[in-house]
Amino acid sequence: MLQPGTKAPDFELPDQDGVTHTLGEYRGSKVVLYFYSKDNTQGCTKQACGFAELMPQIRERGAVVLGVSKDSVASHKRFEERYGLPFTLLSDPELTAIKAYEAWGEKKLYGKVSMGVIRTTYLIDEQGTIVAAHGKVKAATNPQDTLEELDRIAEAGRA
Repeated sequence: MLQPGTKAPDFELPDQDGVTHTLGEYRGSKVVLYFYSKDNTQGCTKQACGFAELMPQIRERGAVVLGVSKDSVASHKRFEERYGLPFTLLSDPELTAIKAYEAWGEKKLYGKVSMGVIRTTYLIDEQGTIVAAHGKVKAATNPQDTLEELDRIAEAGRA
């Protein structure tokens, strides 16, 4: 996992509408960049809906949310529409950003080892530097934990 203080790798990925995004276009805003396994699965849906519920508070803190998985643009569009997700979902089927952010690796499920996306969340500051990194996050609590992390970072900046 990339460590706080590291310059966040740039990327160029399409969103659920096919519009290409880069990290650079978010300079001046805090970015919650989270990596998840698959659209419309139980844990990933819980995580995405948690971020959706907290979007007003996240926006108040000057942050945007970007979710990244290897699902297709069309899959992301269905996911967005089904749950009314008010944030950008980025499609990374080639695993370029997923690997650049070290969110790809061995996973164990019921004793079976496979390669896949490791649920990971990064907070990136307005200058494009990683200020917090969390790997193997819990889907249900990650959105609230992220909001609290945004508050801790803001508090530390005022101290």
